[in-house]
Amino acid sequence: MTPPAAAQDFLDNHGWGGAEILPVAGDASFRRYFRVVDGGRKAILMDAPPPHEDPRPFIHIARHLKAQNFAAPEIFGEDLKEGLVLLEDFGDHRMREHLDHHPEDEEAIYRRTIDLIKELHQKPAAKLPHYDWDQYLKEVNLLPEWYCPAQSLDVDTAGFTDAWQSVLQPVIASQKSPVTVLRDYHAENIMLLDDNRLGLLDFQDALAGHAAYDLVSMLQDARRDVSDELEEAMLEYYLDDRSSDEATQFRGHYAILGAQRNTKIIGIFTRLFVRDGKARYLDFLPRMWRLLEKDLAHPDLAPVANWFDQNVPEDVRSKPIAAVQA
Repeated sequence: MTPPAAAQDFLDNHGWGGAEILPVAGDASFRRYFRVVDGGRKAILMDAPPPHEDPRPFIHIARHLKAQNFAAPEIFGEDLKEGLVLLEDFGDHRMREHLDHHPEDEEAIYRRTIDLIKELHQKPAAKLPHYDWDQYLKEVNLLPEWYCPAQSLDVDTAGFTDAWQSVLQPVIASQKSPVTVLRDYHAENIMLLDDNRLGLLDFQDALAGHAAYDLVSMLQDARRDVSDELEEAMLEYYLDDRSSDEATQFRGHYAILGAQRNTKIIGIFTRLFVRDGKARYLDFLPRMWRLLEKDLAHPDLAPVANWFDQNVPEDVRSKPIAAVQA
């Protein structure tokens, strides 16, 4: 992975001239990351090339989170024209790999992630666009736009919209006092820092929305299995100060947003394969369908569950997309 052409001048201008630039694993977007090493100093160079990427939302949320005493990377320098940002380096001690090697720490670390979310939800929301109906619909539509054609399915798109509108209306109505929703809050975006804090990454898509969304993101992780028992224990822990009626309503919204998120991700992972040739994302689809089907079993999701039963048969859900594409 070659650093962008403007990287050296950018680093020179911010006091990192002559530093070594080393590649770091990227993500599913156009963003790329490099570790900058200068003697005992280290930093992360984010390459978010315009027009594909805009680093301003990341910078905005990073500064908001730091102002609220959360561990978001400090911004050392930025060049918006080139899409370059120099960030604090949180190291390599990531939650995902730590739990792979130390499964005995699972409950304790997940409890810390819930503590962080509970604290975030007690703070004023960042100044962000709202997670509204148009955004929810745009996201779930990734399934009929990408997954269904890849599986040669001719589906009822109008019925799909109607079903989602009926189940999402009470969720949207409850967002009158929104919280900051990080939107990609999961084990691969949490760093375990030396000061015992949780370092936050990949929050540039944050919106102001429902408190259940980031819980779903963490507890129904697209890339890591979370047992039903752990999910339930952490959900109970989050809800320990709610009344019975409040907890019941929240659980319904949690299932709805879980289904919404998991539907979106099935569409995204299909697109990453069909459009971008990233076949590794197909490996996550069986997990995504298991999670989606678990959410669809909640009675509040009956209209959406009925749509899936009529339009995406169970035997199709288990059929590898690669076989269809061959």
